Amino acid sequence: MQMNTPPRSPIRLTRRGRVVLITTGALVAATAVAVPLLTVADGGEPTRPTTLLIPEGWRAGQVYDAVDKALRLPGGSTRKSLAKAALKLPNDAEGNPEGYLFPATYPLARNSTPESLLQFMVNTANKKFGGGTVTAGAQRNAMNVYQAVTIASIVQAEAASKADMGKVARVVFNRLERGMPLQMDSTLNYALGRSTLNTTTNDTKIDNPYNSYQRMGLPPTPIANPGEDAMRAAISPTPGDWLYFVTVKPGDTRFTASYDEHQRNVAEFNRLRAGSASPGASAARTASGSPAAR
Repeated sequence: MQMNTPPRSPIRLTRRGRVVLITTGALVAATAVAVPLLTVADGGEPTRPTTLLIPEGWRAGQVYDAVDKALRLPGGSTRKSLAKAALKLPNDAEGNPEGYLFPATYPLARNSTPESLLQFMVNTANKKFGGGTVTAGAQRNAMNVYQAVTIASIVQAEAASKADMGKVARVVFNRLERGMPLQMDSTLNYALGRSTLNTTTNDTKIDNPYNSYQRMGLPPTPIANPGEDAMRAAISPTPGDWLYFVTVKPGDTRFTASYDEHQRNVAEFNRLRAGSASPGASAARTASGSPAAR
């Protein structure tokens, strides 16, 4: 993320790593890895898988597509099933399960349906996010649980590592408390239905409630489905005064409260990226942030 406006006068606003493996009713920590959704039987015919992995940070659309493939349904079937799934979502969600399709590995039975899988995911999220620790943590930071899930989704999308999650959450809180726009590329990417580091100045001008360059406060909904580490960061952010961050290179994310220092970090990121880019490739963007030059 690169935010390119220096701090404004303070005003008060309102608003990859692990998954949970579900087997025989038990919850076990596991590492998210890509797995094929279909296997091939001896006769050469594809068979339905027995589990479905939902990695941390997937958007609802990715989950819907994965369920369709796992159950061998026509594309769009799971999305269409939302209306009859009777999901137990917070009132603030207004029927949108984004943020509550909990990342885990879910068992697939012969009678599994899109509705039953979505219900399983949302019920798991409610168990994880509805406990006293999360509720107390949200209240401690003057927000409700749905807002905490929204922040956790941003943290999940922006943090380069588990170790950075608490700092990213603190940047979110610090910017909200100072009346600064979040300026997170993750929210802009959500608005545009993409995932990229290449954000242009024109991108940041789109009229969309998820454009955190133009809109103040949190986006109207979560932008992905966060895991427990991201939620912990959202309710217990690392203490610090940071307002900016950029991942200069893998393993080197720099947080700072100084706009000038941040711009130097961004310039280093651009130099490194330009040096590794193929001829003609764009190299003027920051890691999970806005364009380097304005």
